[in-house]
Amino acid sequence: MEHEDVDPSSLTSNLFDVAMVFAVALMVALVTKFDMTEIFSQEDYTIVKNPGKDNMEILIKKGEKIEKYTPDENAKPQDGAKGKRVGIAYQLDNGEIIYVPED
Repeated sequence: MEHEDVDPSSLTSNLFDVAMVFAVALMVALVTKFDMTEIFSQEDYTIVKNPGKDNMEILIKKGEKIEKYTPDENAKPQDGAKGKRVGIAYQLDNGEIIYVPED
């Protein structure tokens, strides 16, 4: 019976492969769990993070470009745009939108 030479690095490469498969599976699970599949689509979209709060952010994807807006006047977004909250919009059950300005 012959003894085969065992390569000690083969175990390490197999562990690396397993870790990569696990990482990809975890990323796919997180994307589907948090319903973020639109990030990978070719369609344009708008995401509002923390709506109505002081740390609210608006992310707009147009084609390959992603713009970020913040309502804080002291913030320095990447594209130089900034804004502040000027009112609240409500959408009724019939689809009509009512804007209420703030003082």
